[in-house]
Amino acid sequence: MQKISYVIPCYRSAHTVDGVVAEITAKMQTLPAYDYEVILVNDCSPDDTLGTIRRLVAADAHLQGVNLAKNFGQHAALMAGFHQCSGDIIVCLDDDGQTPADEVDKLLDKIQEGFDVVYARYDSKRQAGWRNLGSWVNSKMTEVMLGKPPELVVNSYFAARRFVVDEMIRYEHCYPYVIGLVLRTTKNIANVSVHHRAREEGRSGYTLGKLLNLWMNGFTSFSVKPLRIATYFGTLSALAGFCYLIYIVINHFVSHAAPLGWASTTALLLLLGGAILIVLGLIGEYVGRIYMCANAAPQYVVREYLHHDGEDRS
Repeated sequence: MQKISYVIPCYRSAHTVDGVVAEITAKMQTLPAYDYEVILVNDCSPDDTLGTIRRLVAADAHLQGVNLAKNFGQHAALMAGFHQCSGDIIVCLDDDGQTPADEVDKLLDKIQEGFDVVYARYDSKRQAGWRNLGSWVNSKMTEVMLGKPPELVVNSYFAARRFVVDEMIRYEHCYPYVIGLVLRTTKNIANVSVHHRAREEGRSGYTLGKLLNLWMNGFTSFSVKPLRIATYFGTLSALAGFCYLIYIVINHFVSHAAPLGWASTTALLLLLGGAILIVLGLIGEYVGRIYMCANAAPQYVVREYLHHDGEDRS
């Protein structure tokens, strides 16, 4: 009998995560071929999410909890859950009920066809328009920076084989990016269609700033292509400047007039100056991450582990 490990990062979900767990429990009763466990990771939520997790863990032996000492973000919380799970197949989903746990059999069936990782593809997303735009931008940037196939849809609801997660938890640096870890582990990835639900309550924990930080984290942690793009852009700018210089010299001798166009020259200087600052900032981002990793900044810190026997093991 294969075992399924559900890993759920929890943040501001005191009133929703119990519904997700109930849905998982009901669904697993219809899948007798599988045993299961549920890992609930409290990402230092400011509401009573931890209290809800304690109550759920105490009531069901299939559940265990991980309480992080501070807010490390969704991807770090997933990594904390990966270190605790013991299943043959690991399923990750959200704590707000938008990812349909009752359709997990679609992901599992696709895994049984031989795929290493299976991502849900939503028929229609029930979220704000700017989030859809952000998802599209993220998809395109992931294609360019991380080599994601254009037809592949990636999101927070997916199932992965044990060896994939074992490879992912070998990554110990302080900036985990789950999509990047998956894409560098295997290319045997598929999609299945599921229904995306509306949020039951509250709002997404991902602000625009957090999404931008997440994108920067993924691309600078798993790709050097941003540096290569900066190099190409710098080379093209230098070539354009050299060609413009030749034009100025030739025009001076042909027309015997002083070169005009201070406004355009100033604009060009501002453009090149801005490009230089962007490239320096990008290089600084890489150097800063190297510095943080060299100083062994933690990926996450666990305050306590919660188990059904009632013992909190710090």
